[in-house]
Amino acid sequence: MIAYTLYKNYNSKEWVTFVHGAGGSSSIWFKQIREFQKHFNVLLLDLRGHGNSNKQIKITFNQKYTFQSIANDVLEVIDHLKIKTSHFVGISLGTIVIRQLAEAHPNRVKSMILGGAILKMNFRSQILMRLGNTFKYILPYLVLYRFFAFVIMPNKNHKQSRLLFINEAKKLYQKEFIRWFKLTSEINPILKWFRQQELNIPTYYVMGEEDYMFLPSVRKVVERHFKSSTLFVVEKCGHVVNVEQYDIFNKQVIDFIQKK
Repeated sequence: MIAYTLYKNYNSKEWVTFVHGAGGSSSIWFKQIREFQKHFNVLLLDLRGHGNSNKQIKITFNQKYTFQSIANDVLEVIDHLKIKTSHFVGISLGTIVIRQLAEAHPNRVKSMILGGAILKMNFRSQILMRLGNTFKYILPYLVLYRFFAFVIMPNKNHKQSRLLFINEAKKLYQKEFIRWFKLTSEINPILKWFRQQELNIPTYYVMGEEDYMFLPSVRKVVERHFKSSTLFVVEKCGHVVNVEQYDIFNKQVIDFIQKK
């Protein structure tokens, strides 16, 4: 089972589960814990190979990684904790894991809050994937990761998020990075399906206005999925909205959940 941390609120029956992105860990939610625990029970996860779950790699996770198997890791934890339903908050690649879980088990997901959501790989991100596939066995993974982080989060005000993810990525192993990177081979058909299919689950996209790689596709999807989806754009903010503009992120997300 992947590692997890609980922050209980004995005055609430609502659960909020946080799912980080590739290369991060549950520590990226450090600016959310205090505020969310005032209102909800909080569950933080370390996805396989990340954070405190990296100790289990050799024993547990030798099979090929898929988004479905990673979503099943999340389901295993909430089953173990006997959490019947939860609101799910994700960032970056974590939003794909949440959507995959919601596809298979919609009755377990009360709402989805998708920050820095990935719904389509644009031309620039497709080039990044090809470069990564070309050099993933040649270059040290941190060289590639730093390059990816800079391309996705290039501005001065993105520096804190960029450094946070790079520092977390240092805890990975080269083989683990390659396992996760191989997920890109299945990402396009999955994202195409997500864009086409609207789930009957309240969905709140929280995107930075400077998230130039992913915001345009989210705008289009929200226009089509208007029955279930809402978009909030954070000004002067890049990809990692929960870090760069945490006050706005916390208020918007807590307000959204409390209305559900």
